[in-house]
Amino acid sequence: GSLVRTFTPFYFLVEPMDILSVRGASVIMNCSAYCETSPKIEWKKDGTFLNLVSDDRRQLLPDGSLLINSVVHSKHNKPDEGYYQCVATVESLGTIVSRTAKLTVAGLPRFTSQPESSSVYKGNSAILNCEVNVDLAPFVRWEQDRQPLFLDDRVFKLPSGALIISNATDTDGGLYRCIIESGGTPKYSDEAELKILPDPEVPQNLMFVRQPSSLTKVTGQSAVFPCVAVGFPTPYIRWTRNEEELITEGYERFLLLAGGSLEISDVTEEDVGMYTCIADNGNETIEAQAELTVQVPPEFLKRPANIYAHESMDIVFECEVTGKPTPTVKWVKNGDMVIPSDYFKIVKEHNLQVLGLVKSDEGFYQCIAENDVGNAQAGAQLIILDLDVAIPTLPPTSLTSATNDHLAPATTGPLPSAPRDVVATLVSTRFIRLTWRTPVSDPQGDNLTYSIFYTKEGINRERVENTSRPGETQVTIQNLMPETVYVFRVVAQNKHGPGESSVPLKVATQPEVQLPGPAPNIRAYASSPTSISVTWETPLSGNGEIQNYKLYYMEKGQDTEQDVDVGGLSYTINGLKKYTEYSFRVVAYNKHGPGVSTQDVVVRTLSDVPSAPPQNLTLEVRNSKSIMLHWQPPPPGTHSGQITGYKIRYRKVSRKSDVTESIGGTQLFQLIEGLERGTEYSFRVAALTVNGTGPATDWVSAETFESDLDETRVPEVPSSLHVRPLVTSIVVSWTPPENQNIVVRGYAIGYGIGSPHAQTIKVDYKQRYYTIENLDPSSHYVITLKAFNNVGEGIPLYESAVTRPHSVPDPSPMMPPVGVQASILSHDTIRITWADNSLPKNQKITDARYYTVRWKTNIPANTKYKTANATTLSYLVTGLKPNTLYEFSVMVTKGRRSSTWSMTAHGTTFELVPTSPPKDVTVVSKEGKPRTIIVNWQPPSEANGKITGYIIYYSTDVNAEIHDWVIEPVVGNRLTHQIQELTLDTPYYFKIQARNSKGMGPMSEAVQFRTPKAESSDKMPNDQASGSAGRGSRPVDIGPDYKPPLGGNNSPHGSPTSPLDSNMLLVIIVSVGVITIVIVVIVAVFCTRRTTSHQKKKRAACKSVNGSHKYKGNSKDVKPPDLWIHHERLELKPIDKSPDPNPIMTDTPIPRNSQDITPVDNSMDSNIHQRRNSYRGHESEDSMSTLAGRRGMRPKMMMPFDSQPPQPVISAHPIHSLDNPHHHFHSGSLASPTRSYLHHQVNPWPIGTSMSHSDRANSTESVRNTPSTDTMPASSSQTCADHQDPESTTGSYLANAQEEDSAQNLPTAHVRPSHPLKSFAVPAVPPAGSTYDPALPSTPLLTQQASNHPVHSVKTASIGTLGRTRPPMPVVVPSAPDVQETTRMLEDSES
Repeated sequence: GSLVRTFTPFYFLVEPMDILSVRGASVIMNCSAYCETSPKIEWKKDGTFLNLVSDDRRQLLPDGSLLINSVVHSKHNKPDEGYYQCVATVESLGTIVSRTAKLTVAGLPRFTSQPESSSVYKGNSAILNCEVNVDLAPFVRWEQDRQPLFLDDRVFKLPSGALIISNATDTDGGLYRCIIESGGTPKYSDEAELKILPDPEVPQNLMFVRQPSSLTKVTGQSAVFPCVAVGFPTPYIRWTRNEEELITEGYERFLLLAGGSLEISDVTEEDVGMYTCIADNGNETIEAQAELTVQVPPEFLKRPANIYAHESMDIVFECEVTGKPTPTVKWVKNGDMVIPSDYFKIVKEHNLQVLGLVKSDEGFYQCIAENDVGNAQAGAQLIILDLDVAIPTLPPTSLTSATNDHLAPATTGPLPSAPRDVVATLVSTRFIRLTWRTPVSDPQGDNLTYSIFYTKEGINRERVENTSRPGETQVTIQNLMPETVYVFRVVAQNKHGPGESSVPLKVATQPEVQLPGPAPNIRAYASSPTSISVTWETPLSGNGEIQNYKLYYMEKGQDTEQDVDVGGLSYTINGLKKYTEYSFRVVAYNKHGPGVSTQDVVVRTLSDVPSAPPQNLTLEVRNSKSIMLHWQPPPPGTHSGQITGYKIRYRKVSRKSDVTESIGGTQLFQLIEGLERGTEYSFRVAALTVNGTGPATDWVSAETFESDLDETRVPEVPSSLHVRPLVTSIVVSWTPPENQNIVVRGYAIGYGIGSPHAQTIKVDYKQRYYTIENLDPSSHYVITLKAFNNVGEGIPLYESAVTRPHSVPDPSPMMPPVGVQASILSHDTIRITWADNSLPKNQKITDARYYTVRWKTNIPANTKYKTANATTLSYLVTGLKPNTLYEFSVMVTKGRRSSTWSMTAHGTTFELVPTSPPKDVTVVSKEGKPRTIIVNWQPPSEANGKITGYIIYYSTDVNAEIHDWVIEPVVGNRLTHQIQELTLDTPYYFKIQARNSKGMGPMSEAVQFRTPKAESSDKMPNDQASGSAGRGSRPVDIGPDYKPPLGGNNSPHGSPTSPLDSNMLLVIIVSVGVITIVIVVIVAVFCTRRTTSHQKKKRAACKSVNGSHKYKGNSKDVKPPDLWIHHERLELKPIDKSPDPNPIMTDTPIPRNSQDITPVDNSMDSNIHQRRNSYRGHESEDSMSTLAGRRGMRPKMMMPFDSQPPQPVISAHPIHSLDNPHHHFHSGSLASPTRSYLHHQVNPWPIGTSMSHSDRANSTESVRNTPSTDTMPASSSQTCADHQDPESTTGSYLANAQEEDSAQNLPTAHVRPSHPLKSFAVPAVPPAGSTYDPALPSTPLLTQQASNHPVHSVKTASIGTLGRTRPPMPVVVPSAPDVQETTRMLEDSES
């Protein structure tokens, strides 16, 4: 076989880390790389390789690390500081680079601040500064009185170098200095004296001597927020983070240092926030804030993976990183930076895409992520295989052992010749479509695939595009460059490999059409209040002269743009609104069309004088010498600019001359003083802008008072009040107060029924009467009148009046609407339409009439109407209940005339799926039959339609997927249902779902029911005692939990003696024999008659086995509609109708009751039914599950064993479709128990059976994996695969089975005598020696571990068999595995 090169593990064991050093010290940069052949290590500093051979100070250690002896560092010479990177190379393999590490050399010792003498109260804290360069801070130490100072919890050094002494005592007094020892001679600071003062008697103000400052830290570092406060009493310090109390006690990472500073060790991203130091001494509180920012070095979320590829392929190395700040990513190939180009692209920010691979692209690629606080690298290898070597699927880990993988060689054979007539059928600017003809060697070419290799002319990198499916002879190559020559060639591939290449074809892409760019320097300026001029320059136009321009403009705030065609480079737009903003843009056109638009420019037209007068000018006489004017600005849109003021003109009415002006600001009132008493004046107002005065209002007049009246008190009571009532109004008249020396500014009229305070109206002081409108007829109103001035309202005068009754005769009633119709639109909407005979012929409504629609549900008890008004001849009534009958009527109203209600129309809303589940679900055990339970329920409260059926789901696992629950369908008119033969002492969960013609409603909540523990010993389980009679079987007393053994005749739990007389047994056996012979004769007759239609019926039968669930049901009295229920999605689908007039089980009408059933063939001997039905006795008439009217849940029509049918009987039992058409029914399952039994009778037709999932799994595998046979499952070949020779396969299968071991115990096939429509299942034993592996995804619903039960039982998840016990039926079988082996297999199947 051809060899595939494997990926070579090549990586760094140790990478260099950042280092802080001092002058003269020695430094080691660690580095070590792993590869099978030991790599060569080199070092780069600041991106340049170091020559270490001739270097006396720097040398390479044997493991690859770099040693720098006595670091050199001065102000002007810093040869050692910088960024170092380790480079590892293996010849003929590639190169990898490490992360970069920074070497920092601490600078020359210098103090940025020095300690200063200070004093501190005993018990308070002191701070002594000694600020140095960050690099030097670790090298600072302190002395007290020239002796080294011992640091502890109370006296400690901040990271900056400063010293904090907390809880000061007398011994802390003295001279302090700090020293920098960074190699070389130590440097000393000035000395500072610290004095300790005794406690003051009086409280001292609280103050900070050191506040925290904001910090930025990298994850993993520690952060110290200094906080030192002094005062008396001594302050206590606590911290908050983001305004939440920070608990430092017992918290490992937050430490409160002496004096109150906060240390956070091993900083994480969660520690970010605003930290507040709060100092509190009982008298006062002060606080200081600082923020902590955390940075995170780059980390890989996804590292690049090794890649195998062929030449010309495109690949992507993926790389995902995270960090703060966001890292940048660069790629390195074999140690060299990858420069992005047409073929090397950075995609999705971080991934590297390589297009059109060539051999030289092999090697190691590294993704290097970098941010301010660190960098990291991760790499992967690219191997380019020869074209004849297939690309292996990668093992799960890239670092596999270095052994070579051997691939299966490609089969040898003729390779295809070159594809013919390669042409470019479509050439665009950025894509080309190629077509070709099949090679001469393979003119059909159906299973050829093609690779299209292409490259830019003169570039040696070829890229490849493959056709999407075999036989396709065209391809579209995308993402090309415009106006570029490409070379294409096509290679055909068959199963043996790639063939000859076609002759290269050169094609040039189209040039990109060049449209004009945006016009530069667009400018707009207002040339008048209604015009704006716009200018621009000629844009770049590419290969087409500019033909014209379009100028677009739009009023600001509007959304409709107008445009104008322009030939030149400027234009003036006239007729614009004054003082309004407009936006402008220009688009140039050449022969190819419109170009790029310019940006919008916005400009405002010039202002002008206002175009309308101010509004609502009112005058108020204040006294004998002054009048107050009030007004509103001109209407919006007429200002034509900013209003700067108003001009007021006034004159005496008696004279035309003598006009005086007064300019107000932008205020909307003005008091005009100095007028003559008792004189009438006229006023007008105009608005001003910077451009001048706009039009003025009309003249308005007022007269000054004759004498200055008194306005220090309210007016007196009016001297009289008269009222005159009409039908809906009252006329009020009055005379002013007698004392005319008090100012009256107006009158207030109050009125209302029974109380005068309901409504108030104010009128002018000149007015003497008023009509109160819109009153009710025949009502008693109380009316008050008060005079008022600016001080308040005077004393009221009261009067009452009764409005007149409606004496006017009612107008004649209108005609009611006619032809009222209700059209149902949906489950909650009905449209009501009508005609109105009082309208003209065209039914146009021109007057103010309206229609009232009223509706209610048609329930006699319901008298509540709902109403709505309409002005057209139809109305949409919404919000109705589904499936409800409503009645509607309409009336018309015009003014005060109304019609009577029209004739009623009726409409029933459409049904809707039920919106609530069935109610009151209860489960009870059936008396005397502990295996049978009765489920009762009530219909849903929101049925929204006639309930056509219910589905009962039950399961032993409340959390199972719903499609793994068992289904029992029930017709819609039943509210109770029996479920039989459940397992004892087992919790079951039940849910019910209602269905109407619109679909399924919601499920009820699961109801739990535990079946009783045991049956009384004298009772048979349900109806099995009678069921086993009449079958030629030996009735056995069966214990309550008995499941028959599958490979042996172990005695059941109960007594081994038979309860039935052996004579009775003989009679039964003889009668069965006779009936069997009769049936054989009938079958033989039918076989000859019906073989011709045999094929058609098989296909029809196949169609009905494609469902996706398991159903059980027996027929009662409904004809099913054509519906499948697709249980996964619970949607109703029409079933495939077969064209055949009577395909088996597809359109078999379901009989009215169990007496009418004719299994499969209507002419079958009727005594079978009598006998079969007697097994059920009265149970078949009991409320068993009905079919719920559904062909989707078709009953299983199964034949009893002793009446061989004339052709296979297919159960219409939906089965999960499998991976292969032969898996629908597996005759293998019948092999040992029944096939040989039939074989002895030379039965020409195998029996189709419906099997449970676990049975099918067993049987499939037993057929597939038995080495001694090569059979298809025989039933399946009969039913779906159209195999014509079932006998031979069956025969060979049985022959094998018989030869195996005839000395073994007889197995017992349990075939449950049951209702003719119930399915039966025969769980089969695989032949000895077959291995079993589960072929189906589903698992049995009820599983039991074999170890717990002396007799092993299979519980299968077929609907027909959930937890049912089966009476055993002896069958003569020559061989089967013994019990232990069977048990082992079944444990497999259950697991």
